[in-house]
Amino acid sequence: MKKNIKDNIIAIAQSTFRKYGFRKTTMDEIAFAAGKTKSTMYYYFESKEEVFKAVVEKEVIQLRSEILEAVNEKSGAKQKLEAYIFTRMKGFRKLGNFYELLKDEFLSNLEFAEKIRTVYDRNETETLAQIIQEGVTNRELKNLNASLTARTIVIAMKGLEAPALIETNMDAFEKEIGDMLNILFYGICT
Repeated sequence: MKKNIKDNIIAIAQSTFRKYGFRKTTMDEIAFAAGKTKSTMYYYFESKEEVFKAVVEKEVIQLRSEILEAVNEKSGAKQKLEAYIFTRMKGFRKLGNFYELLKDEFLSNLEFAEKIRTVYDRNETETLAQIIQEGVTNRELKNLNASLTARTIVIAMKGLEAPALIETNMDAFEKEIGDMLNILFYGICT
């Protein structure tokens, strides 16, 4: 029962933070939206920061799960990399609180923020490096440094995060990502 109430609060807080942002959201607003009293909120969470942390952790797990599911449905390194990147970019549109944590300097001062960022970046780089190494081993990709290439892709994806959230024409944006993937796969030299 307690877990259901806590999960419900996290789900309500997720949409509340997404709507108003971390700074403008109050525990009173989350409690009201969840149909709970403020004292109930403090029974389950010590602070607004703790609620936000739970929301972000939920979004990280959800995004990671969606990415891995999309990757595992594909065969071949190129298809897996495409699935990874497209799923990730679409995921950031749905999971705005995690993205907010990644980009907002104010939120980076929260104690847990840097740990979440670091763990996510490391997991992302490791997953991409595994896909790349698999492609090298299977001779689908050139013999290259998988870790360095993975870090380069992560950096490029970070540069696409803001445009992914702003862009209203997702078809055009997906075409741009596809064009960028072609540059990654085939280079810029003739």
